[in-house]
Amino acid sequence: MSTPWIYNQKKDTLFILLPPFLIVGVVLLCQPFFSHLEDKYEFVNWLVFIVFIDVAHVYATLFKTYWVSGEVGKHRLRYWGIPLGCFVLGAVLYALGSKTFWSVLAYLAVFHFIRQQYGFMRLYSRTEHTSLLKRRWDTVMIYAVTGLPMLYWFITPDRNYTWFTPDDFWRLSLPNAKPYWYVLYILFWLVHITITFKEYQKFNQINWPKQMIIVGTAISWFTGIVYLNSDWAFTAINVVSHGVPYMALVYFNEIKSKPNELIIGQIPKQAIGVITFVIIVCGFAFCEEWLWEVMVWKEHFTFSDLATLNWTALWVPLLTVPQFTHYILDGIIWKQKKRAENSARST
Repeated sequence: MSTPWIYNQKKDTLFILLPPFLIVGVVLLCQPFFSHLEDKYEFVNWLVFIVFIDVAHVYATLFKTYWVSGEVGKHRLRYWGIPLGCFVLGAVLYALGSKTFWSVLAYLAVFHFIRQQYGFMRLYSRTEHTSLLKRRWDTVMIYAVTGLPMLYWFITPDRNYTWFTPDDFWRLSLPNAKPYWYVLYILFWLVHITITFKEYQKFNQINWPKQMIIVGTAISWFTGIVYLNSDWAFTAINVVSHGVPYMALVYFNEIKSKPNELIIGQIPKQAIGVITFVIIVCGFAFCEEWLWEVMVWKEHFTFSDLATLNWTALWVPLLTVPQFTHYILDGIIWKQKKRAENSARST
């Protein structure tokens, strides 16, 4: 097996593979401290986790799409049609009711989060020589370690956290099903360990980055949804495990590897480049969230003259466009990259 690393072993490990393990460790070790912070400094938690990680990672997509020289010109329908379609669909959904709107967006978000982990798993499998059974099972396992915790959430309505708003998901109280859920979860891991061990015996190798993606995904989703029952813990684990690796992937692939292709100019190298990248995405994220606060939520920021306007039917679909577009574009741009790499290897 040739090297599986996306950029290199050190940076991949630190910024893509370790974040789920690190945030889970921090949450478990410092839970009382962070619970105190949640109560007394809720604004800081919101600013760090929601704005500067979760929302910021959405704007990292700009560096692979709209800000790449010639990209919009080659795919005008995609880059203009998708945001417009997202706004129209969002407006229709919101007209059907805010609960319908947020529920649809929540299900789409969950699917996006799951597919990102599948994408990382495939990226780290691209040079791997293994059996068809193992490739298919890895896919099953990624969906199992994400889908089963979501199933646990659906059957246990006592969860003290939400995705976007309360009652985003269809829920069914089945407390007697919990033992069966644990049995099913353990069975998946027993099968995974068995297949991985047999593959090791056959090929005398283990793809450790891929295994770290699977295990890290499992640990973060199990801890955030099943083991703990805390809104701040769920938020911290969820957004750090998802947002930090994505921003690192974009930085390594689109900024550090192709510095001359950005229409906004070349990003400086080394630490200055990372800081510049972070400032840009966090700046866009803060501006978006400021608009959300002023126009919709009115929790952290507000202006008296704007607070009296009730245009949520316009502002909610409009402000959701970057996030909604990110969900859809993310399912296209990385597949496009994979097809290009496969084509290059075959020529």
